[in-house]
Amino acid sequence: MSDVTFYRASEKPYGVFSNLFVRQMEFEGRTFKTAEHAYQFGKPRNELVRNWLMAAPSPALLAMAAHGLYSWDIAPGWSTQRRTRMYRVVTAKFVQHEDLARILLDTGDARIVETATVDNEVNRRWGEVNGRGKNWLGLILMQVRYDLRAAST
Repeated sequence: MSDVTFYRASEKPYGVFSNLFVRQMEFEGRTFKTAEHAYQFGKPRNELVRNWLMAAPSPALLAMAAHGLYSWDIAPGWSTQRRTRMYRVVTAKFVQHEDLARILLDTGDARIVETATVDNEVNRRWGEVNGRGKNWLGLILMQVRYDLRAAST
């Protein structure tokens, strides 16, 4: 099977894999507009910065603002905890929304790849650009797909 690729939240059907896909979710006792909100909530060390991020008018602007934080605004240990947080956020999103879980499960055993177009460190970390990158989000989605399958047997 070929790769399942996604990038923009508006893409059908795999845009739902994007953290910018608008679907309310519960995480750590709070309600968030998107998975991106739930993920980025953990990044700032300062509550004022966190509130400013959460007030962004769109998930895309939230992501842009969060990627541009100064190092002194980022919670200690973020670089070592972010991947685990993303796994927990993505798991919560798909556990809470059966319709989204079905789309994920329907990918079978395909490799899932976030395929960005702008070549930068963040896009090569969480996805791939021109076939190069770590594809952390894709790997997390494949793990969540495996976990969902295991939980249903």
